[in-house]
Amino acid sequence: MEQDVIFLDVVSVFIQKLPSAIQAKVAANVAMLCAGDFASVYVKQLDGPICELIVKQYRFIFFRKGTMIYMVGAFRKKSTKTPMREIKHAVDIFKNI
Repeated sequence: MEQDVIFLDVVSVFIQKLPSAIQAKVAANVAMLCAGDFASVYVKQLDGPICELIVKQYRFIFFRKGTMIYMVGAFRKKSTKTPMREIKHAVDIFKNI
């Protein structure tokens, strides 16, 4: 089942600032995620419907609602824990959509 992706502006800007090789990996991972090929991408369940797409040291916070995937946060992982503010922000957006 093919799903569409909506990127928040902050995620789009974050991706544009990444090196081109990483941008290509992100694009490939998002395409596989949209196609439902979850075996080929690293996805971690965070809190309820909130998930984390892992691409090298970069993390992309997303959730699925209906046939849409919403990419709502992105950051470079510097520690072993995902920042709670990122998860809370994603939950707030999920509740408002």
